[in-house]
Amino acid sequence: MAQTKPHVGLFIPCYVDQFYPQVGKATLEILEKLNCNVSYPLNQTCCGQPLANSGYERDTKDACQHFLSSFLQFDFIVSPSGSCVHHVKERYPKILHDPELQSLLDSKIFELTEFLHDILSLEIQGTFSHKVGYHASCHALRGLGLSKSSEVNTAPFDKVKSLFEKVEGLEWSQLQRSDECCGFGGTFSVKEEAISLSMGKDRLTDHHEAGTEILTATDMSCLMHLQAIEDKNQSSLPVMHLAEIINQIIS
Repeated sequence: MAQTKPHVGLFIPCYVDQFYPQVGKATLEILEKLNCNVSYPLNQTCCGQPLANSGYERDTKDACQHFLSSFLQFDFIVSPSGSCVHHVKERYPKILHDPELQSLLDSKIFELTEFLHDILSLEIQGTFSHKVGYHASCHALRGLGLSKSSEVNTAPFDKVKSLFEKVEGLEWSQLQRSDECCGFGGTFSVKEEAISLSMGKDRLTDHHEAGTEILTATDMSCLMHLQAIEDKNQSSLPVMHLAEIINQIIS
């Protein structure tokens, strides 16, 4: 009997939709190549994270309800953003005062690489001959638990890097501080510009010293911040979202 295709609702965050549509396209192509039935709800809007992060959680209730009405009919909700996925999964039940919603969202919404690892059990086959620097964004690392953070005394694991174990030619940069924040933090980068800029410069220095050829992450927001610092300093470290790298390898 043929296995039923999982019906996936594709959730594309605002900044990806507006500034990095190639990341959304790559995510769609990956899921379709992996035999998923993908739908893109045209009525989807912002998940409400920026407003909630600014202290206005109560004002995001309508956005939360709209998101749920747009996406809950799908088997899975997948997004190329650990930050937005974490917001929906962890904060919606609290904002809507609905603790039963937690178990439903835990089983339904996933960051892209988390979905590929946990649900599809993907082992990427192919070649990518580059030294890649992986930026472990805070929400994906400590919020979604995609890998072990340095402050936790447990056995090491990394769902993202494990996807690439059979990829030929790929070398991971060995960073001095592998899971330090880049300083973006959404509105933090606006309200605390000097601190944010200093943190971003530190992360980039670590990558340059490690010989990173391509900088990647689960979150385009972090990469946007780091790329802006690179551009201002007239440096040329290429930036690619993990979706773009995966899509290139499995094409």
